[in-house]
Amino acid sequence: MENSISYIDKVKSHILVHLKTYQHSETIYNASKYSVEAGGKGLRPLLLFTALEALNTDISKGLSAASAIEMIHTYSLIHDDLPAMDNDDLRRGKPTNHIIFGEGTAILAGDNLLNESFNVIAKDKELSAEIRIKLVETIATASGQAGMISGQMLDIEAEERPTSLDELETIHAYKTGALITAPVTAACIIAEAVPEVTESLQNFSEVIGVLFQIKDDILDIEGNPKITGKNIGSDAKKGKVTYVSELGLEGAKTALQQKETEAYRILDSLDELIETAGLRKIVQMFAERDQ
Repeated sequence: MENSISYIDKVKSHILVHLKTYQHSETIYNASKYSVEAGGKGLRPLLLFTALEALNTDISKGLSAASAIEMIHTYSLIHDDLPAMDNDDLRRGKPTNHIIFGEGTAILAGDNLLNESFNVIAKDKELSAEIRIKLVETIATASGQAGMISGQMLDIEAEERPTSLDELETIHAYKTGALITAPVTAACIIAEAVPEVTESLQNFSEVIGVLFQIKDDILDIEGNPKITGKNIGSDAKKGKVTYVSELGLEGAKTALQQKETEAYRILDSLDELIETAGLRKIVQMFAERDQ
C-alpha cells in the first residue's frame, strides 16, 4: 500500500500534463486545473493501485485508469456543487469551482474532465487495445446512467418524498458505490485476474462503497469542518436522506461496523489467492477517516 500512496501525486501530474498538452482554452484549462489541484484524497486511485498490488501487477499500468477515474470524480463534484444541484460554496476547504470561475465555466470544466478522462485511457499505449476498450466500458458504465448519474438523479428525487432504507442503499450503490467499484474492476482488467478473484473483489468493493457513504453521512454530523473541508450539517439543511436520518447516529455507526466486518470477511476468503494486507488497510482507512 505504501507504494500505492506514493503514486497518488503522479495521478494529478498525469492529469495536468494531459490537459495542458491538449489545451485550446486557457480558461477551461485553469478551471479544470483548479479542481484537480484542490486537495482531494485520491481514494479511488489509491484503491486501484492497492488492488493492483494485491494482484501482483505493476501499479504503473494503472496510471491512466486511475487518472480517468479521478477526473470523473472531480467533474462530478464540480457539477454537484452548482446552484442547480447542491448549491455548495465550499469544497475541500476552498471555494467551489463556480464561485471562482462562474457557473458556465464550471459546467464546461466538468464536461472537459469527463470527456478527457476517456482520452487519457485511449492514448495509453502501454495497455493493449483490448484492455483499453474494457476499461473505457467499465468506467463509462460506472459513471453513466447505469451508475453515478442515475444515483444522482435518484438522490434529487428522494428529497421530494419519504425514502426507505432499501431505496437509500440503492441510491448510494449507484451514486457513490459505482465509482468505488470501478477502480477495483479496472485493476482486475489490467491484471487479467481470474473470474473467481474478480467476482470476490467486486463484492468487496461494493461493501466498502456502502461503508464509505455511511462514514460520509456520519462526518456530515460530527466531522470537523477544518478537516473535512465541507460545511457540517449541510445534508440535513437540504433535507437529504442519509444513513443518519434513517438509522440515527448510533444506528449508522453500527451499520458502519457491520460493513467493515463484512469487508474483512471477504478478504479472509481471498487470503490464499492474493495479498490482502493493503486492501485491509483500505478498509480501515475508509472506516476511520476524518475527512
